[in-house]
Amino acid sequence: MPWKELRNLNAKQWNAIIACYLGWTLDAFDFFILVFVVPDIAKTFQVHNTEVTFAVWLTLAMRPVGAFLFGIMADRVGRRPALMLDILCYSALGFATAFVPSLAILYFVRALFGVAMGGEWGVGASLTMETIPPSTRGIVSGLLQAGYPSGYLLASIAYALFFDHIGWRGMFMISALPALLVIFVRAGVEESPAWLEKKPNITQMAGAIPRHFLLFIFVVLLMTSFNLFSHGTQDIYPTFLKVQHKFNSQTVGTIAAIASIGAISGGLAFGAFSQQIGRRKAIVIAALLSILAIPLWAFSQEATTLAIGAFLMQFLVQGAWGVIPAHLNELSPAEVRGTFPGFSYQLGNFFAAGIMTLQTNFAELFGGNYGALMALVTGVVAFAVAGFAGFGPQAKEVLFTAEPATAAIPPSE
Repeated sequence: MPWKELRNLNAKQWNAIIACYLGWTLDAFDFFILVFVVPDIAKTFQVHNTEVTFAVWLTLAMRPVGAFLFGIMADRVGRRPALMLDILCYSALGFATAFVPSLAILYFVRALFGVAMGGEWGVGASLTMETIPPSTRGIVSGLLQAGYPSGYLLASIAYALFFDHIGWRGMFMISALPALLVIFVRAGVEESPAWLEKKPNITQMAGAIPRHFLLFIFVVLLMTSFNLFSHGTQDIYPTFLKVQHKFNSQTVGTIAAIASIGAISGGLAFGAFSQQIGRRKAIVIAALLSILAIPLWAFSQEATTLAIGAFLMQFLVQGAWGVIPAHLNELSPAEVRGTFPGFSYQLGNFFAAGIMTLQTNFAELFGGNYGALMALVTGVVAFAVAGFAGFGPQAKEVLFTAEPATAAIPPSE
């Protein structure tokens, strides 16, 4: 069983997993704070909600730039220094958001934040996947991807507990805390053994993506559908609860926290499941089952049933996502594994970046019916995710080094 494999990981491998999980968690935390306070920023700057959601679009749209820049750095000088620099950048820019004096400056700061946010996933995922044994990739993949809903969970808890006391600017001041993670990475995380073995040069890196161009296009299309799947079900949900259902901040934060628990559970479950049945089958099952959760998630009227629907939806959405760190790293050309997974993922983010703004705009045009728009988008995109994943390639447990990474010697029974 893949869960039992985790017992045998050594300290070096666990440190890489913990650092990269926390890096993605805290990156997502800084991102999702904005999602929770869209109406409040709009009130401060006396604009419509849709205008503020453009800042979310800018963050998502700039993530490919960060994935490319930090990915190139990771492939040339190592995963570890690229990860440390990235964490410092997104922490500083998240904190700076607290002091923006206008909507235009908000756009500028969140665009830069998007560059930093875009770098973390690809660098962290490659560092971890290249450090652990192939037999543990599925469950660790789910654990790493659980960092994203873990960040959403932290943001929802912070919103429920602190927003009424510190306001939206105070929420962003909390964004400085992730910088402390750099101390742990510096002290406890070693460089990727696969990178140390190969250390690709510029010529090898430059030739890798053209040689695998069709694979690159496929992965970008796959990740576009995946990002529509996640952002179409997550980003607008707090606004849906606050505007359409008139719930207070505590209720909104609580439902979002329950959804995040579902997301974390789903990522772990389907990541482990993928080690048994394959990456493609696990994704297809999760995506198609999510369609059954739509009525409870989008059309319920009571807070309790909406919370159940949110839990189920995110269990399945992030269940499909839980397979992605392993799947993309296994498909990636070795010379650009620091760049290829993150850059293709974030290009998909770019093409999906306008989903919250579009959903908000159409919902306002049709009398504030957010639920119907969310249901429509989710139904269509779930089929797209299942189609791309089901008919695409996979390279489960491909070796990253001449000798596969090994775990510690298991204890005697």
